[in-house]
Amino acid sequence: MYQTIVLAFDGSREGRTALSEGIELAALCDAGVHLVSVMEVARSCAFTQGIYALEEIANSEISDLTGLVDEGLEQIRNRGIREPNGHIALGQPVEQISHLARKIQADLIVVGHKHRSPLARWWQGSLSRRLIDEANCSVLVALHPEDDQRR
Repeated sequence: MYQTIVLAFDGSREGRTALSEGIELAALCDAGVHLVSVMEVARSCAFTQGIYALEEIANSEISDLTGLVDEGLEQIRNRGIREPNGHIALGQPVEQISHLARKIQADLIVVGHKHRSPLARWWQGSLSRRLIDEANCSVLVALHPEDDQRR
């Protein structure tokens, strides 16, 4: 069914749910896995400089991101998935995740969903909705079990 899966992981509760569901699905499908963590960088930085200056990103933030990727890769390997790939990206999450999916010709992206108030969703938008519009493959939006109880 799925041969190449992108798992977006940010360390949040919702991200951990997506990671868990993505790992299970990858194991069932014997799919290759690419885990990506994205550090959001303001668009204004990109417009004024043309590219993101890595020197301006604190080493501790890069270390945190690397730690997230390492943690996720360990969980993937512990489930018996061979040779998962880890990626760190800087920029807008939707753009970076969809770019990676196109680059590796993924057939599925797995992301978590954070419930927000209607005002916050209007103001900030929905990452999963934007990703569905941007991606050229299927997108699985994983919900944390406790979120279903809030309705």
